[in-house]
Amino acid sequence: MGEKRKYTTHIAVVASAIGLSLAAWGATALTEPDAAGAAPGANAPVGRDKETGKGPAQVRPEKMPESIAHAAESGGSAVNITIDDGPDPRWTPKILDILKENDVKAVFCMVGPNAKQHPDLVRRVVAEGHRLCDHTMDHDTSMDKKSVAYQRQQILDAKKMIEDAAGGAKVEYYRAPGGAFTPDSRKIAAAAGMRPLGWNVDTKDFERPGSASIVRTVKNELSNGPTILFHDGGGDRGQTVSALNQVLPWLKQQGHPFSFPVRTAP
Repeated sequence: MGEKRKYTTHIAVVASAIGLSLAAWGATALTEPDAAGAAPGANAPVGRDKETGKGPAQVRPEKMPESIAHAAESGGSAVNITIDDGPDPRWTPKILDILKENDVKAVFCMVGPNAKQHPDLVRRVVAEGHRLCDHTMDHDTSMDKKSVAYQRQQILDAKKMIEDAAGGAKVEYYRAPGGAFTPDSRKIAAAAGMRPLGWNVDTKDFERPGSASIVRTVKNELSNGPTILFHDGGGDRGQTVSALNQVLPWLKQQGHPFSFPVRTAP
C-alpha cells in the first residue's frame, strides 16, 4: 500500500512539472515575435482585431472637420458635381440618367421633406453610387440668423429623414441653404458625421438664365475650384438637364476626372 502511494505521488509531480513547462512555452509563444518578426496578432485576418487575432476589429469613428470643404478627394484636376434641392420626381431621374450615361458620380444635397416624399429616388441615388448631403428641412436661407436650437432641428431632422428614406445609407455632407453657414451649424453637422460642403462654381441655374449661360459659367469659373453647383429641385430644371448634357462631356474632354468632395481631410 505504501509503495502504491509513493508511485501515485511521483506521477502527480511529473504531470505538474510537464504542465508548468507547457504553460511557460505558451506564454513565450504569445509574447515573442513570430518567425517573420511580426508582433502577436499582426497577421490577424482582415476584419479581426490585430491585438487579439479575434474579430471584429474595433474601428475608431472618423473625426469630421468643421471647416467647409471644397477640394476633391482625388486631388489634381478632378471636379465635384453637386446637385441641390431635390429629389424631384420630374427632374432627378433625368439628371440621374445623364450622370449614368457619362459615368459620373455626384453628391445630392436633399431637402428632408422632399426625400421623405420620394424615397424611391433617394434609394436610386444611393444604388447608383452617388452620395447624400443634408440640405435642411425647409431650405431657409436666413437660418444663419436663427437660434442654435433652430439650426440643430433643421439639420438633424433632415438628416434622419433622408437616411430613413435611403433605407439606412449615411448622409455624408451638410450644405447650408444659400451658404448660410454658422460656426454652430458647422459644429452640429460635423458632430453628426457630416462634412460641411461649399461650392466654387455657382452655375446660377436656379435663375434659369438659359442652358448656354449655365455652360458658359462653368467654363469661365472652373478656375475658382473643383466643386460645381447645380439644382434638381425648386422649379423647372430643363435648362440644367440640357446644360449637364453639354458640361459633362466637355469636362472629360478637358481632362477633368470626376471625384467626390473631401470629407476628413482638412
